[in-house]
Amino acid sequence: MITGGQRSGKSVYAERLALELSDNPVYIATAHVWDEEFAERVRRHKERRGPQWINIEEEKQLSRHDISNKVAVIDCITLWCTNFFFNRDTYGQQPTVDGALSEIEREFDRFTDQDATFIFVTNEIGCGGVSDNAVQRRFTDMLGWMNQYVAARADEVVLMTSGIPMKIKGGETADRTSGKQ
Repeated sequence: MITGGQRSGKSVYAERLALELSDNPVYIATAHVWDEEFAERVRRHKERRGPQWINIEEEKQLSRHDISNKVAVIDCITLWCTNFFFNRDTYGQQPTVDGALSEIEREFDRFTDQDATFIFVTNEIGCGGVSDNAVQRRFTDMLGWMNQYVAARADEVVLMTSGIPMKIKGGETADRTSGKQ
């Protein structure tokens, strides 16, 4: 698991790690493209990765994809959680934090039950002040709990700060820094 703040170098680090482990890694993008600016960001990310990557776009049901015996970067847990948290039911109700978290954890467990190398990217969004927005506070709580859930199951956890990887759990952390995202 690779975590850190926005533009801390998480994705570039994850991609370099995946390329060290595989000539043709899988990139699973969990983002929902909301607008043109975000679509351009996605385009730049794909261009940066190049043709050796197997690209999969999946907003929620990661377990639908068989990535057995492959190395996969899942970018990112934050956007993946957003897709569950803001998914309205048939009555137009937003799920509770506990309901969304339970659904995400079950899907995570189904997905990671495969024999593969998973590199999850996530954000640390709760490091700043407490939001005055109740929905943001609930999402921050949910993501924090999901990050704890993934980190507890990860062999390694790396915290990225200003492009510098800091090992906070597990094996050695090589220097895969330098390079704008």
